[in-house]
Amino acid sequence: MQAPPPTGPTLLGFDVIWIATVLSAVATFAVLLAIYAATTVRDPMARRVKALNERREQLKAGIVASTNKRKKLTNKNEAADRVRSILSSFKMLQDDQIKKTQLRLMQAGIRTKDLAFFIIFARFVLPVVIGISAILAIYVFDVFPDWSALRRYMTVTGSLVGSYKAPDIWLKNKVTKRSNAVRKGLPDALDLLVICAEAGLTVDAAFARVSKELGKAYPELGDEFGLTAIELGFLNERRMAFENLANRVDLEAVRGVVTTMIQTEKYGTPLASALRVLSAEFRHARMMRAEEKAARLPAIMTVPLICFILPVLFIVILGRLPARSATASSTADPFVPRAVPGGAWGTQRPARA
Repeated sequence: MQAPPPTGPTLLGFDVIWIATVLSAVATFAVLLAIYAATTVRDPMARRVKALNERREQLKAGIVASTNKRKKLTNKNEAADRVRSILSSFKMLQDDQIKKTQLRLMQAGIRTKDLAFFIIFARFVLPVVIGISAILAIYVFDVFPDWSALRRYMTVTGSLVGSYKAPDIWLKNKVTKRSNAVRKGLPDALDLLVICAEAGLTVDAAFARVSKELGKAYPELGDEFGLTAIELGFLNERRMAFENLANRVDLEAVRGVVTTMIQTEKYGTPLASALRVLSAEFRHARMMRAEEKAARLPAIMTVPLICFILPVLFIVILGRLPARSATASSTADPFVPRAVPGGAWGTQRPARA
C-alpha cells in the first residue's frame, strides 16, 4: 500500500503540517511528563538504603548473608557467566573494555559489576536486531516506497549507529545525573565535615555522621560517604578508601577533596581549615554555574521557539490567508480608486438618496 503524496508544502520530503503535528504531540507529551514528575516526587532514601545494605552484604562476602541473598547472587552470576561465554565465543571481551565499563557503572551508582557484560552484550545485540528490522522493513517489505535511496540509506545507518551507541548514551546520562547531584551537596557536606573535625570525631566517624545527616537531602552523596565510612573501617590503608571515592564519582571537585584528605592524612596538616577553604570555593563555583545557566537561558529558548511555536504560527497564518483573500475579493470597497471612462483615475462615490 503506497502512502499518499504530500498535499501541502514539504521540508526535506516531509509534509510540513505532519512535522508540526508531531512536534506539537512531542511538546504536549513533554508537558504532561513534567507535570507527572512534579506531582509524583518520591523519597529516594529507601532505595539508597537498600543499595547500601546490598553493598554491605557483598563486602561481607557471604559470611552473614542469608540463603535467599546467596540464591539471588548465584542466579545473577549464572546469567553473567552465560553472557560472558557468549561474548568470549565471538572474541568480543577485552580487559580494558570490561574495566572501563565497570568503572562507569560504579560512577552511575550501580554496584553490580556483572552488569558490564550485559552492556557489552547489548552493544552487540541491539545493532543486529534493530538493523535487520530496519533493512527488512525498508528494503524487503518496502514499507516506505516513496522514499529515495539516500533517505533509506540514512535511516538504516542511523538505526545501526544509534542502537550501538544507545547503551553508552544511557550509561553516560546516568553518570552525568549522579555527578550533578553529588556536586550540589558537596559544599554542605564539607561544612559538616569541618564541624565534625572541630568536634573531635575521627575521619570514619565524621563521614558516617555526614552520610546520616545528608542522606535525605542528597541521597547520592550520602550513599558515597556511607560507603567511604565503611571502607575506612575495614581497609588496611585509608588512602585506598579515599581513592575508591574518587573513582566512584566522576567529578573533579571530589578528586580535589580526596587529594586534600590524603595530604592531611600523610603530613598531619589541619583538616578543618583545608576543608573550609574548599567549601568556600565550591560554593562560589556553584553560584557561578547558576549565573551561567541564567545568562544562557535566552539562547536556549531560541530552539524551542523555532521548533514548536513558529511552525504552528506559520500554519495558522497560511491557513487564514485564503479565507481572508476570498472575503476581500467578494466585498467591494466603494472608496477604492478605480478607472473611469475618460482614462483618468477617480473615486467612485455612492449615489445620494
